[in-house]
Amino acid sequence: MRIIKLITSLFLVSAFLIGCSNKIKNSEWVINEVMVSNETNYVDNFGKRSGWIEIYNNTAATMNLGGRYLTNDRNNPTKYPIPRGDVLTQIKPHQHALFFADGNPFNGTFHVSFELDPSKENYIALYENDGTTLLDEIIIPAGIPIDKTYGYPEDGIKYDENYNTKAAVLERVTPSSNNAVLEENPKIINMRENDPWGGMLTITSMLVVFGALIGLYLFFKLSGNFAKRLSKRNVAKSGTLSAVRSQSQLSGEVLAAISAAIHEMNEDQHDIESTILTIDQVKRNYSPWNSKIHTLRQLPK
Repeated sequence: MRIIKLITSLFLVSAFLIGCSNKIKNSEWVINEVMVSNETNYVDNFGKRSGWIEIYNNTAATMNLGGRYLTNDRNNPTKYPIPRGDVLTQIKPHQHALFFADGNPFNGTFHVSFELDPSKENYIALYENDGTTLLDEIIIPAGIPIDKTYGYPEDGIKYDENYNTKAAVLERVTPSSNNAVLEENPKIINMRENDPWGGMLTITSMLVVFGALIGLYLFFKLSGNFAKRLSKRNVAKSGTLSAVRSQSQLSGEVLAAISAAIHEMNEDQHDIESTILTIDQVKRNYSPWNSKIHTLRQLPK
């Protein structure tokens, strides 16, 4: 019995220690990325730039941030209560929530009541609904460059195998997105190394575009000429007026006049008239109009 109790106790202690270590390494909520000084980076929904805090849901379930507390003061853990009832505080598995440290909590749920100071070290913590249970915390060292962020290179992974913190100044600024790029395109990497200014890419793109335009022009030009020749050949075989038009350089008006003349000639619709006027002298020496027979010399009976 003693052996069984001893084994059971060892098992429970081991499970507890493993659970504690996993909890430390993989917190449910992780303050994942923080920007202290924002001059040219992310803009909030009011068109303003300010420091921001990204919180990551490090679980496989949808979690609610509503009712929890964000603070930058160790002595005041309930400095900013995250409002309850906002559907946007329901954070899906392995997704992010972004809070703007602008000191204007009346601007909305994701605008906290404090600001971050780039001239000194900044402490940021997330507390449970009771205001005493610490969920996660991070210390942002002073002197972080402008428009750079401090956080974890991989989302939600705070420590390495030796339990050393992995927090550092990040190469990429990724608000509400994964801190690590899961897959890198080797062609993009090669292009970035060999053509950092993008000149070759620009020239290549222009050559491709203009080459395609020239190719399309030649294709349509040649296909149009071929279609025209084929049409003329087919019309010429038909023996119609269209064949004459297709084989001649005459204009349409001239061909229409010729066609009308040929049609009228075939129908004999015009008489041939002489334009010569001939006047012959009358051989009679008198005119019937001056004959006395035709005068009224006698009274009628």
